[in-house]
Amino acid sequence: MIPAVMPTYARIELAFERGEGAYLFTSEGDRYLDFASGIAVTCLGHSHPHLVEALVEQGRRLWHTSNLYRIPEGERLAERLVEQTFADTVFFSNSGAEAMECGIKLVRKYHDDTGNPQRYKIIACNGAFHGRTLTTISAAGNEKYLKGFAPVVPGFAQVAFGNLNELRAAIDDETAAILVEPVQGEGGIRPAALDYLRALREVCDEFGLLLFFDEVQCGMGRTGKLFAHEWAGITPDVMAVAKGIGGGFPLGACLATEKAAVGMTAGAHGSTYGGNPLAMAVGNAVLDVLEGPGFLEGVDSVARTLWKELEALVRRHPKVLAEVRGAGLMLGLRCEAPNAEVMTALRDRGLLTVGAAENVVRLLPPLIINEGHVKEAVAIIEAACESLEKGA
Repeated sequence: MIPAVMPTYARIELAFERGEGAYLFTSEGDRYLDFASGIAVTCLGHSHPHLVEALVEQGRRLWHTSNLYRIPEGERLAERLVEQTFADTVFFSNSGAEAMECGIKLVRKYHDDTGNPQRYKIIACNGAFHGRTLTTISAAGNEKYLKGFAPVVPGFAQVAFGNLNELRAAIDDETAAILVEPVQGEGGIRPAALDYLRALREVCDEFGLLLFFDEVQCGMGRTGKLFAHEWAGITPDVMAVAKGIGGGFPLGACLATEKAAVGMTAGAHGSTYGGNPLAMAVGNAVLDVLEGPGFLEGVDSVARTLWKELEALVRRHPKVLAEVRGAGLMLGLRCEAPNAEVMTALRDRGLLTVGAAENVVRLLPPLIINEGHVKEAVAIIEAACESLEKGA
């Protein structure tokens, strides 16, 4: 008999009662250091007091009105994001997949409104993950997620991640945009070379294409800058954001330049819940913290410490660990042992992680961790490696 909750998840036999900072607690009182962060979502840890205060205060006043009316807190958050980024305008959604859908529609509408309706195809990259809707799984082209959901939504092509020659060869008269994650998450924590990102900007300018970044996982401070593409010193035309932007509250956003958003006029797109007062209050609270003096510099500093410690672990345990990957606090350990076994050994010792492609264990701690948390995590990883080596 099918369970009441549709069985689409291979859930771990763990349930948590509460969270505090970088830790989760079960009802039995067991404590876990959370280096999964709800898959890079709880960027400020659990029950951050500033976020709780913002949510409770807004909840007492007003939850939802729909977008039939102005939402002042949403206007304020949009203005802050515009001030901090390349963008001139923002559309708020409830998730990363919805932010991606908005961006895909925006790309097609741009070319249609500027006299090139034949331009509708988007070039994406192998190993990408852009969400679970029919359109976003078609954009990524990963057979693992496409199987059983044919026919594939047309309008997408995939090329090798990081291969500029292959990308240029794929451009034709129907190409509208290039879509890239500056750091691939689900694909195995693979950061794009900064020169590759810079070259993408040049290619888009050369061919009249829009540059579309998916920063759903790597954005909102995770790499030590507000957005990962900032390390390359270039800007996209369109960007999808989610996960950390709400710190655990469902929130996504599609950011765009005025030029790219020319077709996004009244009626072109919409959302019943997107950008409601509750979400906007929390989004502003998250940004309050991320914009605080020295916060992102602190993320970068602790990330560099963690990276060095992980590299040392790889050297000490080559039978279990192969390499460290990633950027900032979006890190991956490519494993020699099966990554599922490594994650189980870590979890048994109180450290939560996330799997990824290419036999990678993702480390996605909240951005509030300090060197004490790093030492604790490294000690657990060390013990897990020693245990796996003994069992080999």
